[in-house]
Amino acid sequence: MAVSVRGVSYKLNGALSSLKTLAASPRSYFTYTNEPAQPIKDKEPIWTSAEEAFRDLKSGKKKYLSNVTGDTVFAQGAAATPIDLLTAMTEVGKKKKLKDIQVCHMHTEGPAAYTDPSCEGIFRSNSFFMGGNVRKCVAEGRGDAIPIFLSEIPLLFYKKIIQPDIAVIQVSPPDDHGYCSLGTSVDCVRAGMSHSKIIVAQVNPRLPRTFGDGIIHISHVDYAVKVDTPLPVHGGKPPTEIEAKIGKNIAENLVDDGATLQMGIGSIPDAVLAGLTNHKDLGIHSEMFAGGVIDLVNRGCVTNNRKNIHKGRIVGSFLIGTQELYDFVDNNPFIEMLAVDYVNNTGIIARQPRMTAINSCIEVDLTGQISSDSIGTRMYSGFGGQVDFIRGAAEGLDGLGKPIIALPSVTNKGESKISPILKPGAGVVTTRAHAHYVVTEYGIAYLFGKSLRQRAHALINIAHPNHREALEKAAFERLKVMPSP
Repeated sequence: MAVSVRGVSYKLNGALSSLKTLAASPRSYFTYTNEPAQPIKDKEPIWTSAEEAFRDLKSGKKKYLSNVTGDTVFAQGAAATPIDLLTAMTEVGKKKKLKDIQVCHMHTEGPAAYTDPSCEGIFRSNSFFMGGNVRKCVAEGRGDAIPIFLSEIPLLFYKKIIQPDIAVIQVSPPDDHGYCSLGTSVDCVRAGMSHSKIIVAQVNPRLPRTFGDGIIHISHVDYAVKVDTPLPVHGGKPPTEIEAKIGKNIAENLVDDGATLQMGIGSIPDAVLAGLTNHKDLGIHSEMFAGGVIDLVNRGCVTNNRKNIHKGRIVGSFLIGTQELYDFVDNNPFIEMLAVDYVNNTGIIARQPRMTAINSCIEVDLTGQISSDSIGTRMYSGFGGQVDFIRGAAEGLDGLGKPIIALPSVTNKGESKISPILKPGAGVVTTRAHAHYVVTEYGIAYLFGKSLRQRAHALINIAHPNHREALEKAAFERLKVMPSP
């Protein structure tokens, strides 16, 4: 290994001519692969400033989408969002007066400066899963969203539906062998960067080094920028009384000893985890997991001992949480961060013992249709991994999987989240045929094998008492369901 890989620095390693040569030269040591774990002989990144790292960003002539003609940029997301680089990219686009740059990504953190109205015509966001920082631009027509299962996002790159010119990522500093880690966000990043012509990386010592699919040799990075910034954090707050009741309903009635758990971020998953302190031999196989896992590991409740694949290890794909969670996964071989097309593959999920998938939603109608990505016609998030895991748990090879949808009975405004019909224009993410367990603070409705009228009865029984009479009336008008005696 070249000595310079070990002694990385900020200074530029070459003149402008070197930069031009770099952009034109193949990244791979072999002619047939861009495998990021394969070191490239006699190649190292150019260490530069954040704005200089985007000197190759340009308006162009190629056409991937009908309204995008410039470069396509792929950005890493979740806790590993390269915020410093994306902010610098925005400034470069403005200063150079570029046009029609597509920025594609999963859920990202930070301000997403490229979505500001002042950037209209320069950048256009294209989300595989929307975060709060891009909802406004999508609602106003300045951004796009692709409805897609989390497990299938890498296919966008493998099938060349999206062909990135530049991948913008965040990595840990290289080790003695020159290897960096994608840290808290592996998901579709491996596929995205492997199919990009140029890789721009911010190298951050605060990014946890994780085991699994997230390794990239420093020689694959074309422009590197050193930063030292904390990761965005979420969670850590105690659950509300309602969330605690939902968590208790699930933990005490639906989670068995030896179960493998999938759960997303938020107070409800944390509330479920808080109720599992007397459980034994739990496992974790989840696209992401919450900080509540740490206490269960320390108590010996999570052992992953019953798993038949990845036995003894927690499996995830991306993370966002508290600093305690980042410290927990840092350099921890107990954690494997794997590509999302593997973690969320229904066949892999179905192999997990007593697979228990816990997901949330926005709204459920009386027949069991579940809306999770939109509020009426307004896009809110995306498909994510909900269907991947709901179906994978239902198809459990041991016949003991439990697909669970959890939600408070009412919104913050007091509106019922169990509705006669979904709001006009709302998207169905999980169909009524996929729905098994629906849980609120008022109980559990088991819908599998139930008729439409039986489903309505079951869902009304777990709705907020203030809304049950209106729901019963609607159920009679729609499904001829007689009110409860």
